[in-house]
Amino acid sequence: MAKPIPKVGSRRNGRNSARKSARRIPKGVIHVQASFNNTIVTVTDVRGRVISWSSAGTCGFKGTRRGTPFTAQTAAGNAIRAVVDQGMQRAEVMIKGPGLGRDAALRVIRRSGILLSFIRDVTPMPHNGCRPPKKDVCRNKH
Repeated sequence: MAKPIPKVGSRRNGRNSARKSARRIPKGVIHVQASFNNTIVTVTDVRGRVISWSSAGTCGFKGTRRGTPFTAQTAAGNAIRAVVDQGMQRAEVMIKGPGLGRDAALRVIRRSGILLSFIRDVTPMPHNGCRPPKKDVCRNKH
C-alpha cells in the first residue's frame, strides 16, 4: 500500500518554521517587567503578538542573582538580538515593576540600535488600595 502524500502546509515537513523566521517586523513594543526577584523582557509586534522573550531565569541565573541589574542586561540583550535579526528598527518601551533591572534593561535597549519612539512606565499604582483589615478588639483589652 502506498504512503499518503503529506499536504503542502502540514507541520510534518517543517515548512512553518522556515516561514516564521522570515517574517519582517519594522515596529514593535518592548515590555520590561522588573520585579525584585526576576526581570522578564518580552518583545511583541504592534498588535501584541509575542516575537521574542527572555528572562533572567532562562539565561541560566538562579536564586537571588536573578534580581540583579547584570542579569537584566543579559535578558534584555537576548530578547532584542532575535528581533534585530528580523529587521526591527523602531520600538516603544513599556516598563513595569519596582525591580533593580529597570534601568539596566533600558540601557541595553538604548544601545541596541533600535529607535525608541517613547518610554512609558506602566507600573500599576493603587488609587486608594485595598480596604484595611478591621481593628482587632481583643488586642486592646488587658
